[in-house]
Amino acid sequence: MAKDIQGLGLALASRFAGSRWAEKYGLRKPAQRLAYLSTRSGFRLAGQLSARRRQPSTSAANDARPAAAQNADSRSASLFDLSLSEEQNLIRSSVRAYAGDILRPAAAAANEQGQPPQAFHQRLMSELGLGLFSVPEHLGGSAPHYSPVTSALIAEDLAWGDFSLAVTALAPLAVANAIVRWGNPAQQQRWLPQWLQETPPLAAIAVQEPGPLFTPGKLTTHARASRKGFQLDGEKTLVPLASSAALFLTAAVSEGRPALFLVPADSRGVQVSPRPAMGLKAAGCGTVTFSKVTLDADARLDDGHFCYADFISLGQLHWCALAVGTCQAALDYLLPYCNERRAFGEPISQRQSVAFMLADMAIEVDAMRLLTWRAAARAEQQLPFRREAFLAHTLCSEKAMQIATNAVQLLGGHGFTKEHPAERWYRDLRSLTCISSGLHL
Repeated sequence: MAKDIQGLGLALASRFAGSRWAEKYGLRKPAQRLAYLSTRSGFRLAGQLSARRRQPSTSAANDARPAAAQNADSRSASLFDLSLSEEQNLIRSSVRAYAGDILRPAAAAANEQGQPPQAFHQRLMSELGLGLFSVPEHLGGSAPHYSPVTSALIAEDLAWGDFSLAVTALAPLAVANAIVRWGNPAQQQRWLPQWLQETPPLAAIAVQEPGPLFTPGKLTTHARASRKGFQLDGEKTLVPLASSAALFLTAAVSEGRPALFLVPADSRGVQVSPRPAMGLKAAGCGTVTFSKVTLDADARLDDGHFCYADFISLGQLHWCALAVGTCQAALDYLLPYCNERRAFGEPISQRQSVAFMLADMAIEVDAMRLLTWRAAARAEQQLPFRREAFLAHTLCSEKAMQIATNAVQLLGGHGFTKEHPAERWYRDLRSLTCISSGLHL
């Protein structure tokens, strides 16, 4: 009953925030803030109650790998349904408000400093409680099931605040999601409870390698079998949180096929060097070198059903979701600017060249979103989704760069300055064509 009342209250607050009355009387911001705080408190309370109710299991029979999510209304799994659940809508409302209140104001300074704000991850986890929702219920978390669709929604809304900070925020959760999906029970019980701590570990996925025309299926990093387990050698580049991460989930060739390895950053033979890139400044990207790193036999992430192609496809979908959120932010920024900016006695939005460009941007953002959601939905239903993920990544790589270019163009001279965020969007969105993976839905 309490849940129903809370849901009704949040729904009313969200509906009022979007009404013309809230706009007319200047109450839109307070109403959005109320919905955000209420949702955030609800998430935190639910997570605390769930953590008290369920104690971590020590039985190896308890596997954190959940079954595919089932729709509450028993719709056929073969249908492509765009409607979101009530829980997903509440999550979107809370994450979008957080992105607007916290990420967007901090984006410019984080870009200049080349790192996220101080205590960024602690604040993110405490206020949004995302760590709880990355860990399954039987290990003390609050995740009822693994949902690529919900993960895509969170990535999209965080990127609406800032692309680079969203990468920073999601990198540790990407590692947790990979352990949930492909880790064996011992690995899950060893690592996942750390994401329930007040200060969760910083972690990142390391797939990208230096060199031209890199493809994820042709790795030069190798993990050779040894008496103690494995010996890891190779180099990874464009790794987010490289200098601050405590754990790297590293892709390497083992026994003739790609595999994932959990590598603590303090392992002997691990060297990290900052390597700032054109974009993703706040993500603190760098190069990680593995030189004769000794790993135990349980470092390999493989539950017996691991599929490297699915891992890469899910990572590409994550980048697609980030691009959709950033492109939506660009469109939301440009529309009022073009309506207010006047030239030759009229708003520039009344010029056909400008109006058509804005219309094309809106069409492309929706197309990017639909392809991304479709692929994520098929992944959640455990249907083949690699083709759909490839199509989504191909479209998003092309159209995101086009939208970023047009954003700079429509802002004129302002687009070239750091006074407006268009130049940052341009640099960040360029990463979509350069990074094959590194985040995971």
